[in-house]
Amino acid sequence: MSVDQLDIATLDRYLAGHVEGFAGLQATEKFSGGQSNPTFLLTANSGKYVLRRKPPGKLLKSAHAVDREFRVITALADSKVPVAKAYHLCEDDDVIGSMFYIMSYVEGRIFWDPALPELDNADRTAIYDDMNRVLAELHTVDVDAAGLGDYGKPGNYFERQIGRWTTQYLAAETETIEPMDELMRWLPENMPADDGKIALVHGDYRLDNLIFHPTEARILAVVDWELSTLGHPYADLAYQSMQWRLPSKGISKGLANFDRNALGIPTEAEYVDAYCRRMGYGDIADWRFYLAFSFFRLASIVQGVLKRAIDGNASNTQAMQIGRMARPLAQAAIDLIDEAS
Repeated sequence: MSVDQLDIATLDRYLAGHVEGFAGLQATEKFSGGQSNPTFLLTANSGKYVLRRKPPGKLLKSAHAVDREFRVITALADSKVPVAKAYHLCEDDDVIGSMFYIMSYVEGRIFWDPALPELDNADRTAIYDDMNRVLAELHTVDVDAAGLGDYGKPGNYFERQIGRWTTQYLAAETETIEPMDELMRWLPENMPADDGKIALVHGDYRLDNLIFHPTEARILAVVDWELSTLGHPYADLAYQSMQWRLPSKGISKGLANFDRNALGIPTEAEYVDAYCRRMGYGDIADWRFYLAFSFFRLASIVQGVLKRAIDGNASNTQAMQIGRMARPLAQAAIDLIDEAS
């Protein structure tokens, strides 16, 4: 059975015995979005649910951590960070072929284009403000009180992350990308001193990983927690800020070609300033490093997407096209470094 299919009869029997109130699985449908963990809508007599699974087959070490996703959304259930309700984690690969978990289905809007062409200026402004608000809420979660005090490793977050994504990139490398080689040299040499900031970070905080209320500019659920960990809050902020620097055309769907003020969308500087006010931070030194790291990390991630596409394990039909972004993303980081030099 392919990664896009689930055995309804087997899954129905299993969930009836492990999810309270579950009954009568009628249909499963794979969501088209997402590059990593295949995600399905389950329609049952008892309602709608969402299933997230690891892809089958040989995977990179530490990737596709659906068990970590389940743990973090469970921990955030009573926090100010909106998440879906976690129901059950299945660690038995024999049920559907890989580990998976079940969570509630959140009815709402997902926006795929950061220019928000379907909204007016007032709504665009409100959407960006709520993204900013929820990011600050996430970074002020008391991780010890939430039971997440051991959710990340001690030490310098960026040192660990540069090492991790260098290893992941090299494991998925399919050709020599000179800008990536340059970044793997530059980043360790230009890493800021550890300032002691530690927060729960999402790792992939962006517009299309947020489910908004059907009619209000209010986030109902933050989804796709696979890359979450304890880390530096600037990592999430810089990662989201990349969208202001990416082109609007093509697979990246950025804001670089738009007049943001004319759309009611804050500039990158305005968005960063609003976040810093909410967090009580001053100006961010070494912003160039945090952005360059974010481009490098995303380039490593999409290289992994390309490798899975080549190996036949990709969960998205656009995986090959997405994977080809590794080189331009790495080059964008080098251009950023050169401009600021």
